[in-house]
Amino acid sequence: MTSTISVAVVDDHPLFREGVIRSLSETGRYRIVAEGSSREDAIRIAGEQRPEILLMDLSMPGEGLKAIEPILSLSPNSRIVVLTVSEASEDVAAALNQGVKGYVLKGIGSRGLAEVLSLVAAGETYVTPSLSARLLSNLSSAPHSPITTDPIRSLSDRELEVVSLVAVGLSNKQIAIKLDLHEKTVKHHMSSILSKLQASNRTEAAMKYHNSAKASFPRR
Repeated sequence: MTSTISVAVVDDHPLFREGVIRSLSETGRYRIVAEGSSREDAIRIAGEQRPEILLMDLSMPGEGLKAIEPILSLSPNSRIVVLTVSEASEDVAAALNQGVKGYVLKGIGSRGLAEVLSLVAAGETYVTPSLSARLLSNLSSAPHSPITTDPIRSLSDRELEVVSLVAVGLSNKQIAIKLDLHEKTVKHHMSSILSKLQASNRTEAAMKYHNSAKASFPRR
């Protein structure tokens, strides 16, 4: 029997929260261990339950962004997934920089959300593709982007192919199909890419690739 993934849901809209809890529970893949409606609830739940995934809104009493650091301090193995209406690039960047593993807009369907949580539980970082593309665009136009180092030249040709596809929003599975590789091989390349680029997640790796490509780095 496949073990379930423990999830806590924190959102200050009871009806929405109940719907998310019901849809995740019905998949049989997730076990809801706690729910709450504020920053204080999220921090308390992290300390008491240490869920594998903590799904939370940003716009809630106490501010969701201010909950990230204390949550990860109390429960470093928990993976935070933001489920919000905020499409602001600064919110996406702030959340990712603080250690969030997923940033998803509330317009997502129940099946899509379940799949995102499955990816995050497996160790991947997920950002709604439209937000990831916008974040990359904003960073490339900024005069002093915080991500300016260029270790791209250390990547192999295959790793360059992989990260270029990550930069346009493809998942590991989609990259594997496009490059005719096994998905495990793509994951291996991604681990190497993250290490070489000193990136904490896929989006940061894509940002570094995007900035370097914009500067027209020479191919070896």
